[in-house]
Amino acid sequence: MYRVFLERAAERDLKKLSVRLHDRVIAAIQGLAKNPRPSGCRKLTGADNDWRIRVGDYGVVYEIADTIRVVRINRVRHRREVYR
Repeated sequence: MYRVFLERAAERDLKKLSVRLHDRVIAAIQGLAKNPRPSGCRKLTGADNDWRIRVGDYGVVYEIADTIRVVRINRVRHRREVYR
């Protein structure tokens, strides 16, 4: 089991979402504690430990530290804006 931490920017992003979408994203983030590389996740090019999952039209960008079993959520944004 991995520990999941939200960066401050990700917390701000989550507050902007509708309640329904917020709940879906939180469920996906909680699932990362059990499996940090679920089916459909993508490794981001140009970064060593950065990954992305999609929840509807939104992307969750996160880092995985396997040695200490930590997942750090960096951003939760619409797919047009998530990489900016």
